[in-house]
Amino acid sequence: MAEKKVLRMGHPILRKTAQNVEEFGTAALSQLLIDMEDTMKVEGGVGIAAPQIGVSLRVVVFGFKNNARYPEASPVPFTVLINPKIEFIGDEIEDEWEGCLSVPGMRGLVPRHRRLKYSGYSEKGVFFEKYAEDFHARVVQHECDHLDGILYPMRIKNLLSFGYAEELEA
Repeated sequence: MAEKKVLRMGHPILRKTAQNVEEFGTAALSQLLIDMEDTMKVEGGVGIAAPQIGVSLRVVVFGFKNNARYPEASPVPFTVLINPKIEFIGDEIEDEWEGCLSVPGMRGLVPRHRRLKYSGYSEKGVFFEKYAEDFHARVVQHECDHLDGILYPMRIKNLLSFGYAEELEA
């Protein structure tokens, strides 16, 4: 296990734009991906971005079969996405509840594009692109936002739809 401490909202690294990965297939990149996946699993997340564990690189991992925090969500295949690009498909926006490992215990109603195409590189530097919709698309947008110094509360339109999960569920 290589679990790392998850930085919380307010930390300076989480407010920065992360740097592109320049070298693929390195031991350092491989270890970063192990640390990210282990941390995501231990914390019960569906995704995590490198800045959340203090590494300002454009790297995200995401995926799950089932998740207690999002019991209704369809599974998302485990994906390593490096130097990502997102293209939105259509104008359809959906508001759904989100949480974040860097904003523990809180939830907010966040508008996101329903469909998109994302592209980037694997750990070995192989380019790929995929299409996503619904929760899968939401996860991609949420994690990629971290690479630009954006946390989900910054996207909430109405702060009455933001609070501690246990209070909102009551």
